[in-house]
Amino acid sequence: MVATDETPPQPPDAAQPSGGAAAGGAHCYVYGVVAEPQADSGVEELPTVGGDSGTRVEFVRHAGLAAAVSALPGDRPAGEPEDLRAHARVLNTLAATGAPVLPFRFGTVFQDRKQVAEDMLANGHDAFVTALERLSGRAQFTLQALFDEEALLHRILAERPDIAEVRASLAGLREQAARYQRMRLGELMDEAVEARRTTDTAAIEKRLGPLADATAVAPAATDDGIADIAFLISDERRNAFERTADDLAREWHGRVRLRLLGPLAPYDFVAEAMEVAQGAG
Repeated sequence: MVATDETPPQPPDAAQPSGGAAAGGAHCYVYGVVAEPQADSGVEELPTVGGDSGTRVEFVRHAGLAAAVSALPGDRPAGEPEDLRAHARVLNTLAATGAPVLPFRFGTVFQDRKQVAEDMLANGHDAFVTALERLSGRAQFTLQALFDEEALLHRILAERPDIAEVRASLAGLREQAARYQRMRLGELMDEAVEARRTTDTAAIEKRLGPLADATAVAPAATDDGIADIAFLISDERRNAFERTADDLAREWHGRVRLRLLGPLAPYDFVAEAMEVAQGAG
């Protein structure tokens, strides 16, 4: 199994500033918040965004915090596919340095840098600091699990003789009777696939969950998908987690395909961290 830093679009639970954001037409696009980078941290080197424009990502700083931002042309709201890829690329670049990062929802913009500092960072300061402390020394890894569809069919037919019997009966039926049996076969197959999804997801969680500080399960986006499972992994357990994921991939080879994405910004865990932070305040 190959680990990669490519990430799917972030879920909608990323951090939200406490007011001031707009959908478009603003001048300062916000990617996320980190602790103010030190000169030797490696965080200062951020990718350019915006395609041909080569827009630089910079930091707006306030009281020990820094928001990663870039200029946003006032006549074009963010929303193109390249914008979404750039959003993820900036956040994952930050995450790859080992510094905790609070990713903001795609499309968060402010009028200018002053508003980012004096409204967003100032008003959310204590909650941001607490959330960053909670995520310190951790990164998200997302395991995408997909069926090998041919192997899945063979397994279901072997495990479910009732399904194999209905499937075999179709050969000798007339059209009207066959239509009913095909519907019945489809229902039984859907039931069997969903049961296998549940079983395999639980097996992944049982195997990898003990190595994580938290997990989050999302339904797979494709018909052959099992689940997308996010794990919040501490630096100390990262090697053990990756080895265990590799072991599982080898054991399931030919039946299930596993793809590990990471380290990523903690898209699936920032809402929980912010809730803890706001409760602490």
